Amino acid sequence: MGREFLDLFEEWADSYDQFVEGYDEEYREVFANYDDILNTVADKAGNVVLEFGVGTGNLTKKLLEQGKTVYGIEPSEPMRKKAQEKLGAHVAIVDGDFLQFPLPPEPVDTIVSTYAFHHLTDEEKGEAIAKYGELLKKGDKIVFADTAFRDKQSFQRAVQEARARGFHNLADDLEREYYTTLDVLTKLFTEHGFSVTFTQKNAFVWVMEAVKQEK
Repeated sequence: MGREFLDLFEEWADSYDQFVEGYDEEYREVFANYDDILNTVADKAGNVVLEFGVGTGNLTKKLLEQGKTVYGIEPSEPMRKKAQEKLGAHVAIVDGDFLQFPLPPEPVDTIVSTYAFHHLTDEEKGEAIAKYGELLKKGDKIVFADTAFRDKQSFQRAVQEARARGFHNLADDLEREYYTTLDVLTKLFTEHGFSVTFTQKNAFVWVMEAVKQEK
């Protein structure tokens, strides 16, 4: 359930913030405009936010700076520890993942995540969206930023380009995890009562804003 990559994050907790700042050449394009991506997600969020995959707390920090209430979910204990150090013990970050998580103590109006939804298979993504649809009311939103591709050809091209540039870690990552396409995401959101728009932020990452249409 999205936890098979947990070992990677246990190792990554200490160096993640340097990683996203572009120190790793292979992943520099994936994290291009990182600050702008976080700001975009934070700006689109409402007042009471459920965040999946808090990581080291970079998005959480921006949400809190905007005066929003944030309930954070993060499966990696070292990542939770880093986030608490950054944000302070008063911020609620609990163990859980996209599919299994404790419900926040109050209704939320936005569900957010950055660089994490690809840990779920397309089937699991659908399960997650269905769950979130039950938590949200009409007009509430899911705002995710993640690597995705226009279509399967774009995905294959990205893998080939990464290999051609000698970026084998990136190519392996693209093939190993569950990066999906915009048409699949549109179908999943639509099936569960959301309208969705996509905004491309760099060569890999799109911000998806899905608005609940009923209930």
